Amino acid sequence: MEILQLPLVCALIISSLTSATVVQDFNHVERCKDSLYMGTPPRGFVDTKLKKICQRYADKPRYVTLYDPSKRIPVYSAYTFKKTEGDRRVDYPWMYEPQLAELDGNGNMLPFPTGYLHMKFEDSQAVLDDYSDVVLYERGHLNPDQHQSSPHDRAATYTLTNVVPEIREFNIGPWREYEERIRVRLNNFCRGTAYIVTGVTTRGNMIRRNNQNRVAIPEDVWSAYCCTEYDRNAPHDVRVLFPSHGALAKNAKEGNSIHEMTVLELEMFLRNNIEVDTNLQIFYDNCVSPSPLPLYLQHTI
Repeated sequence: MEILQLPLVCALIISSLTSATVVQDFNHVERCKDSLYMGTPPRGFVDTKLKKICQRYADKPRYVTLYDPSKRIPVYSAYTFKKTEGDRRVDYPWMYEPQLAELDGNGNMLPFPTGYLHMKFEDSQAVLDDYSDVVLYERGHLNPDQHQSSPHDRAATYTLTNVVPEIREFNIGPWREYEERIRVRLNNFCRGTAYIVTGVTTRGNMIRRNNQNRVAIPEDVWSAYCCTEYDRNAPHDVRVLFPSHGALAKNAKEGNSIHEMTVLELEMFLRNNIEVDTNLQIFYDNCVSPSPLPLYLQHTI
C-alpha cells in the first residue's frame, strides 16, 4: 500500500516546491528573483528562523519578503519600482500568506476570510485583529502601493506580511513624504530598473492582544534603492544620489525626520542594530554602476 502511494507523495512534494510562496531560496520560484538586483537577495541575514516569501498574487510573483514569524513582521521587502503618478488606492482587501501556515494552496496570497480565523494563521503571522484596537499605530507598507503601477502589483502590497506597525504621525508624515520624494526622483532620473529594499529594526517592544505579545513594533525604518542606469546629465546634487542611496528614520511621534545617507553608511548602522553578520550587503557588489566611459574619463562623471 505504501509503495502505491509513493508517486502521489512525490507529486505532492514537487507541487509544494513549485507553487509554495515560502521558499528555501528566492531562486526556487521562477521570476521571483526578478525583484532583486542581479537576482541576489541582501546578504548577511543569519537567523535561520526567518522565512523567505515570494509574494505571489494572481499567479505571478510580485516582490519578495524576508519574514520573521516569531515577531510577525517582515524584516524587509524587496521590489522593483514602477513609474507611477503616485495616486493612492485604498480599496484593496487585506490579505494573508497561507504558505506560512500550511503547504496546500496554489502559492497565492489570499484575502482574510470573514468570521473565525483558525489559530494556525495567528501562530505564524499577524492578523487584522492585531491592528484593530491599537490607536497609536497604523499598518505601514514596506513595499508601498504608490511605488507600483498596475492594479495587481498594487493589490499585492496589501498583505500583512508586507506591513509593520508604524506610529501614525510618522507613517502619514515624514515616511510618506520620503516615499513620495523617492517616487519623483526615480521617475525623473532613473532610466533603467530601480530596485528597492525597505526594512526595519526592532528593540523588543510588542503590540499585545489577549495578554500575549503579538506583533513587534519597529524602532527604525530603513530603505535603500539601486538604479545603475540613470540620467548622467542630471544636476550634480541629484547625480550624487545615484546609482544607490539609503535612508533611515525613527518610528516615533517626534524626532522622526528622515536621514538620507549612502548605502554603506546604512549598512554600518544595520550591522550594529539587527541580527546580521559582518558580510551584510544590501545590493550585490554594492550596486556598482557600469560606466559607459573608458577608465581615464570615469572620474568626470
